[in-house]
Amino acid sequence: MTTPTWMIYGANGYTGELAAREAARRKLRPILAGRDGEAVARLASELGLESRSFSLDDPDRARESLAGVTAVLHCAGPFMRTSAPMVRACLEARCHYLDITGEIAVFEAIMRLNDQAKAAGVALVPGVGFDVVPTDCLAAILAGELPEATELTLAFYSKGGTISRGTLTTMIESLPASGAIRKDGRIVPVPIAFDGREIPFSIGPRYAITIPWGDVSTAWHTTSIPNIRVYSATPRRAAARMRRFAPLMPLAARWPLKNLLLGWAAKRTGPDAAMRNSARMYLWGEVRDASGCVVTTTMDTPEGYAFTAVSAVTAAEHVSRGDVAPGSFTPSRALGKDFAERLPGVKLDPIVRVRGE
Repeated sequence: MTTPTWMIYGANGYTGELAAREAARRKLRPILAGRDGEAVARLASELGLESRSFSLDDPDRARESLAGVTAVLHCAGPFMRTSAPMVRACLEARCHYLDITGEIAVFEAIMRLNDQAKAAGVALVPGVGFDVVPTDCLAAILAGELPEATELTLAFYSKGGTISRGTLTTMIESLPASGAIRKDGRIVPVPIAFDGREIPFSIGPRYAITIPWGDVSTAWHTTSIPNIRVYSATPRRAAARMRRFAPLMPLAARWPLKNLLLGWAAKRTGPDAAMRNSARMYLWGEVRDASGCVVTTTMDTPEGYAFTAVSAVTAAEHVSRGDVAPGSFTPSRALGKDFAERLPGVKLDPIVRVRGE
């Protein structure tokens, strides 16, 4: 039986390289690709893998470069700029698509392509990294415990981690966008740090604020719960500074300042190996129904980028083998609500149920 040939695009980026090294560690043989042919070729040579060089700015070249490829794991952000051309190339080449985005607009755009994906015989599965696999699986698990839920709340806390250049660049590119929640089935923009509350994580309570995490989009497609908020643990003083900064957000979006911020971001790298090995992510989820019944649980995972490398490569293996039907899917709908639990180092705690009056 011929082993499916799949590709990691953006393999020379921080997260793309982690995924490439994880694939090589498993003796998998993805094609490594990106627009920087020299950098990709160096990494491919080190890992004993094939490489290809192409830019998503050239649609014909992108489509041709997917010849013989069953699936692409797209790791080159910001996805608000790179996802659409890669998805288009995959649909034309009849090649499955996965990415590691956490951007609400990207999720929404890909979910609208369900019919086109089915017609092309292609699976589109965005968000197969830490954004949004653990939270999406938590949402699916909780919804299964309380099918009539009308509210979903998710939260996470990073203990000992940091962010990469690519993630920071995406945040800056998104300016002046600030926050978002889902209310009555619709995505609603809200101010930065719109709401704050104590979250009872498994390692103790932490103050957290609402953020525009991808689950504002994906959790609705997974569960159909109409009201969704996602929180990130943030020190109270930092949250207060963010609220004071909110009126200046439009200024940060202007090109002179945005370019300065992007230049600063370009000098950053992601967490080193020691941090990836030691940091942990803690998650909490809750659903409520109209009668007041509440169901909660917690989960913890490896550090976010370490988790992403393992999760994304595992997802790409499944999709490249044809384990996922054609169409647009959230991770839990494509790979099962227990997908996160099946990954190494992930711990799901028992469900807690409280009945309403």
